[in-house]
Amino acid sequence: MIGFFNGFLPCGLVYMAVLGAISTGELIDGSIYMIFFGLGTVPLMTGAVYLGNFLKVSVRNKIQKAIPIFVVIIGLLFILRGMGLGIPYVSPRDTQLIISNDPNSCLTE
Repeated sequence: MIGFFNGFLPCGLVYMAVLGAISTGELIDGSIYMIFFGLGTVPLMTGAVYLGNFLKVSVRNKIQKAIPIFVVIIGLLFILRGMGLGIPYVSPRDTQLIISNDPNSCLTE
């Protein structure tokens, strides 16, 4: 029963989609955003289930062993990115926000 109810808990990607829907600023636009997010996940989740049935147990075990390695690598990349070391595409330098009262200051001539 606990596993069944655990399936109803949203994952991090759902929380990100909800934030994206909220950022649209309109109820209808946010609803459409979430509908398309849901429609996009259905084929991927269905494909993952069917692909899992065709994989051998040894391949599934190798994938399960590789997951923690990829999680650590992604975590290290996030830490490296946050350090702002100036490495292109990995750890860009901190950018400065320039605030101006002139509404035309962002326009180019």
